[in-house]
Amino acid sequence: MITRVENINSKLINWAIIRAGHNLDEFYFNNPKIEDWVMGIKYPTLKQLEGFTHKVHVPFGYMFLDEHPKEEVPIPFFRTGKARMEKVSLNVYHTIQAIQERQNWLTNYLERSDYNDLDFIDKFDINSDYKNVVSDIRRTLNLPLNWANKYYNWEQALDFLTMQIEDIGIIVTFNGIVGNNTRRKIDVGECRGFVIVNTKAPFLFVNSADAKAAQMFTLIHEIAHIWLGKSAGFDNKQMMPANDPVEKLCDKIAAEFLVPEHLLKERWKDIKNIQTLSRVFKVSPIVIARRLLDLDLFTKDQFFDFYNNYMADFHRRKEKKGSGGDFYATAKKRISLRFASFVNNAVKENNLLYRDAYRLTNLKGNTYDKFINEYFYQV
Repeated sequence: MITRVENINSKLINWAIIRAGHNLDEFYFNNPKIEDWVMGIKYPTLKQLEGFTHKVHVPFGYMFLDEHPKEEVPIPFFRTGKARMEKVSLNVYHTIQAIQERQNWLTNYLERSDYNDLDFIDKFDINSDYKNVVSDIRRTLNLPLNWANKYYNWEQALDFLTMQIEDIGIIVTFNGIVGNNTRRKIDVGECRGFVIVNTKAPFLFVNSADAKAAQMFTLIHEIAHIWLGKSAGFDNKQMMPANDPVEKLCDKIAAEFLVPEHLLKERWKDIKNIQTLSRVFKVSPIVIARRLLDLDLFTKDQFFDFYNNYMADFHRRKEKKGSGGDFYATAKKRISLRFASFVNNAVKENNLLYRDAYRLTNLKGNTYDKFINEYFYQV
């Protein structure tokens, strides 16, 4: 005899559908059996109800609550030109949750292993001079003013910069989807990145669906947040900050770090070509254009025209290229080699079960073993 579930809350079904980003009428048109559950015409089997919860990405137990739980974004989230957002999409919310779980585990592990707090966290505040913050970031990362000159292009400079950031104790992850689920994309228009700050294990997330041209700016914007001790997420639409003092300061820090004002002004006298300056400073052309705007060497119209054309060209090339690539090379950036090494150490010390290591890395079985054996390094 098939057991059917009769004590589910129809309001929670509607909530779960909307929460997952679906239009109710469209969802029920495509899934008429589920509308029958809400109407009380039929009741689901346990397997059917479980399938529904997977479809809308909601924990199975939620279906039996009297009221849906309040799911608040644990960090401030900003949109360009606006103040803090109260809600984010489910994909962004679940990504923040996953990063928080990693951070909580790693923080506890580092505390048990007697790691010291990081001394650069919350070192400056909103009243600090942005150039002083930039100087301290460069010193901590052991980067001279012209550090990028030895790299062939800005893509190589981005990879090197990421390694330097991880070497001082910050976990950097790049991903454009929720975990490894290619059907759950993280919209760049909503989230370019976020950072969750604590004194032991700050985690920095960059949306890899974004153009690499913008990723470097996002990376340093988030580093600035760490130096100010402020967790946050942001969309930075057209590389413009939200109407918030911390966001504006972080943008100034990122711009000065990547393209120092006095060097650009000096070069601009003789080189009024963005592509050439991009090669000189080893940053993307849109970062140069943004810096020219900051320094009143570009008008807003000039900047937005350049930015929109650049990004349109990026999307055309991305569509032509299509998807694909090396799974393990991508996994290195999604997980962070530094984080993976701590997970591996904990497993070897018998302080972490394999099942928990699989959950923390989103890798399982032979895939996890191959990644650990071939792609990670010891901290």
